[in-house]
Amino acid sequence: MTPILRTERLLLAPYAPGDEEGFVALFQDVRVSRWMGDGLASEEEDRAVFGRVFTKVYAQNLFDVWAVRREGRLIGHAEIKPTDETGGHEIVYALAPEAWGSGLGTELAQALVAYGFDTLALTEVHATVAARNNVSLTLLGRIGFEHVRDIDEDDGSITHVLTRRVTATDKAPAVGQG
Repeated sequence: MTPILRTERLLLAPYAPGDEEGFVALFQDVRVSRWMGDGLASEEEDRAVFGRVFTKVYAQNLFDVWAVRREGRLIGHAEIKPTDETGGHEIVYALAPEAWGSGLGTELAQALVAYGFDTLALTEVHATVAARNNVSLTLLGRIGFEHVRDIDEDDGSITHVLTRRVTATDKAPAVGQG
């Protein structure tokens, strides 16, 4: 079961059915979705994904998925899940544009990494980032992710696979649960 995580400014909690409109609005924003998966999907597809969070991901305890809130307001999405592309657990996160530029992305990514190391007992976590997404590449580089390889996408673009390995300084809990 996906736990509640708290950082200095964020609350990561499992989605509630009432979060559907906020989820859809987040992923219908082209500034957000351009870097997620295959890019902008239809509103109907985003609603279907939201439904599968409950009927598959939570129901079958497949992996952890969170609604990201600040001051009670849904401002983002986060997950950590095993993927074939990375051969391990990948962090995925998105924040609404109004949350950009204030360090919340770094705070969120660090919380996901800490959860992977502290709770899931992983020795490394991965991220896949479009080669043109300089903001995410810089953010992840600052928190210790290293480029390990590239994926050539069908559309001719390149996705970087980044890895963050556990270090001695990661042993102290960084994320409060509950």
